Amino acid sequence: MHILGIILIGLLVGIVAKLLLPGDDPGGFIITTLLGIAGAFVAKFIGQQLGWYGENDAVGFIASVGGAILLLLLYRMVFVARRS
Repeated sequence: MHILGIILIGLLVGIVAKLLLPGDDPGGFIITTLLGIAGAFVAKFIGQQLGWYGENDAVGFIASVGGAILLLLLYRMVFVARRS
């Protein structure tokens, strides 16, 4: 059940990130979910480096959305650079 919860939260985070940063992004349901899950990992890594989170602390929803937005921006920079 823990994995299912992570996937559902990742989907919600990915959807919110894409709503806050609209644009032409290829990818559907799976990419959105992976974006949200990866965003949580990025937020946790950055938060640990800044001393906001401990090793066993959970990352908040807003921080996860911030991490997903960061990944979405990086993805767009790389994707647009390859298109040009």
